[in-house]
Amino acid sequence: MQRSASSAHFGRRLLAPGVVLAALLAPEPPSVATETPADVALAVDVMIPMRDGARLAADVYRPARDGVPIEGRFPALLMRTPYNKEVRAAPFAHYFAARGYVVVVQDVRGRYRSQGRWRPLSDDGRDGYDTTQWIGQQSWSDGGIGTVGTSYEGGTQHALAIAAAPFVKAMIPLFSMSDVGRYGVRHNGAFELRWLNWVFSMGDPGGPPNLVAAARAASDPVAAPALADLVNHVPEYLRALPLRAGDTPLKFAPDYEKWLTDAMSHGGDDPVFKAMGVEVVDHLGDYKDIPVYHVTGWYDSWALQVANLNYVGLHERKKSPQRLIVGPWTHSRPNASYAGDAQFTPDAAIDLNAFQQRWFDHWLKGIDNGVDREAPVRIYVMGGGDGHKTPEGRVFVGGRWRDEQEWPLARATPTAYYLHADGALSPDQPVPHAPLTYRFDPHNPVPTLGGNISSQGALASAGATDQRCRPTLWTCTDSNPLSARNDVLVFQTPPLARDLEVTGRLIVRLWAASDSPDTDFTAKLIDVYPPNADFPGGIELNIGDSIVRARYRNGPGRAEMLQRGKPYEFTIEMYPTSLVFRHGHRIRLDISSSNFPRFDVNPNTGEPLNDNRRWRIAENSVYFDPAHPSRIELPLVPTGSP
Repeated sequence: MQRSASSAHFGRRLLAPGVVLAALLAPEPPSVATETPADVALAVDVMIPMRDGARLAADVYRPARDGVPIEGRFPALLMRTPYNKEVRAAPFAHYFAARGYVVVVQDVRGRYRSQGRWRPLSDDGRDGYDTTQWIGQQSWSDGGIGTVGTSYEGGTQHALAIAAAPFVKAMIPLFSMSDVGRYGVRHNGAFELRWLNWVFSMGDPGGPPNLVAAARAASDPVAAPALADLVNHVPEYLRALPLRAGDTPLKFAPDYEKWLTDAMSHGGDDPVFKAMGVEVVDHLGDYKDIPVYHVTGWYDSWALQVANLNYVGLHERKKSPQRLIVGPWTHSRPNASYAGDAQFTPDAAIDLNAFQQRWFDHWLKGIDNGVDREAPVRIYVMGGGDGHKTPEGRVFVGGRWRDEQEWPLARATPTAYYLHADGALSPDQPVPHAPLTYRFDPHNPVPTLGGNISSQGALASAGATDQRCRPTLWTCTDSNPLSARNDVLVFQTPPLARDLEVTGRLIVRLWAASDSPDTDFTAKLIDVYPPNADFPGGIELNIGDSIVRARYRNGPGRAEMLQRGKPYEFTIEMYPTSLVFRHGHRIRLDISSSNFPRFDVNPNTGEPLNDNRRWRIAENSVYFDPAHPSRIELPLVPTGSP
């Protein structure tokens, strides 16, 4: 597709610094691209007015014949994105416009071609409302809007639903950002450091330095190269935390710096998070009553919020159909049949455009395609594979799709597996024993190996990952398994005599104490494969993990320091899963006090968040006696379930 010269130039990631950058940020008047598929007509940079006078840029894709927009009224699909509307439109806009939808892809406020200042999601309820109002008033609109988009874009959908935006009749929030004070940004009090990478990359994690986004963020365009270069130094800044305002080149993007330092410095119940407008579970009554298809993956960074909070809460409160699909996917990868080191069956991947089209064809066009009569929940049950090595070097985990009538599953039985002093993990009740004590050194944290992460760039791997260090990882100094560390307590079952399905919420009840006023406790569930010809040392795949910051053990709004040496019961909820642990495998639970850089490292001093000047080694103790029964509750599904 051809653009005018300046528009095409703007789409490039790297630009020469100086006045050219400032010139590129000035919106162009709406124009129609001269070369598009004959069945699509594209209007570029349509500036849609907001109630405060700001104008947000959108590209509008219309059904066409020989390049000329077809007269008539059509349903619309809206994506609101911080990731550059031109880039994000590519996978779907032409597909849907050619099938009778008007597609509107808009840069959110303060990003790329849109005016205003960027405040993550805080303005997206109002801006989404005003945008849908504008769409509904266009001559080509039939009065029906569906919303699409993944991650942050999914958050913008929740924001406009909470704002009861007009004309919106159906939604598909994919892997959606939500409930950020509980999990996803703050996480049981800890901070998810992927957000530092997101901000330091100017919202383009994983890509090369983005000078265009840096220029848009900069208070002075000449500082854009310094901002764009930040992404090259994220590991160094993580090692040097805390992050204080004014101390890094991020000061040249004051809106970005303010949000990041505020998020790192405040607990999850703070207005910093409440004002973002995506706390779905706090606004169930306000949320618009429309059909919503919730999409996530077992290794998604938003899986807990999507499945356990949003779907459950809206399904209970709304009359309109709520649907849930959970694949074996990492964040925003429904088109993949693998997650990290784990390979699943080919049908684990879905055709996202076709999947979304069925939903919108029914709710926006009235087509009777049966989507409204399908099971409300569809999950991919991982496991059952023989563990061979695939040509790509992954382990074949296998799995299958299964329809369900509810989530969590009514037939799943939460079964306590207790931690024992000899390292056993079993349903047997614990016997009297002294606690085990380990030393947690904040300067030597446990490296992150896989998990429910996204936007991490080169910081860590996502998904299922063998729990052995590699010298090539910046957080590792050897190639030893994490279980060999003295600050990782390992509890595991004997080899299983039969297959065991675990499907649902994963909750650890940990009795622990510390000699420090504050510390962290982490939990990680692992599927331990026995040795085979392809993996002679076996393989240890992470299934779920989580953390709790001790001062927030009673909730995100209650910071209470520990009493030295006093045992407390900590609740650590991992993200949900569905997995068959095969016979011969072991179920393992690792307990420690760090998982870096998935989470920030607790200095153990009790100083204000993101403002410590001191560090101390904590002596943390884990209890497993009849009075303090540490355990994990595994949701076991009976053998032979459909």
